Amino acid sequence: MTPTPPALPDRIQTARLELRAPELSDASAIYASYTQDAEVARYMVWRPHASEDATRDFIAACVAHWHAGSARPYVITLKESGELVGMLEARPKGHIVNIGYVLARTQWGQGLMPEAVRALTAEALGLPEIFRVEATCDVDNRASARVLEKSGFLREGQLARFTVHPNLGAEPRDCLLYAACR
Repeated sequence: MTPTPPALPDRIQTARLELRAPELSDASAIYASYTQDAEVARYMVWRPHASEDATRDFIAACVAHWHAGSARPYVITLKESGELVGMLEARPKGHIVNIGYVLARTQWGQGLMPEAVRALTAEALGLPEIFRVEATCDVDNRASARVLEKSGFLREGQLARFTVHPNLGAEPRDCLLYAACR
């Protein structure tokens, strides 16, 4: 029997942000915000989206994962304006939650992603069955490493030839491993 995934909340609020479930109607805003931006996609495992339809397909997959309980791909919006600015996904597996995130370039450098990561990490580590929240980032993605460090994660090591970042090349690249534990 497959264990029930941990009960991460449907919504998370911080001082400036709201994290919520994705909706198909978000596709246009997500496409305009970041999925078509090559600089945002540089260190991601996906190529920039060529059309809003590609983003709609991506969001449909996110909605399916949410409803299946296999992941919580939160959409990040600014509380003040409701503007959609990124996503933060939590993928539970046993006692670990793995996270990944993306933020619109217009929002870089404002501390929004560390704020979102800290809030999600607190929720996850508050669950009795979760003991670890972890994330990886490309060795050259200093901005992502700083997000994790500012979020209280500790660097645990370097993973050789770990992830293919198609916007950088076809071969797997080294990644840094970060974690927050209780």
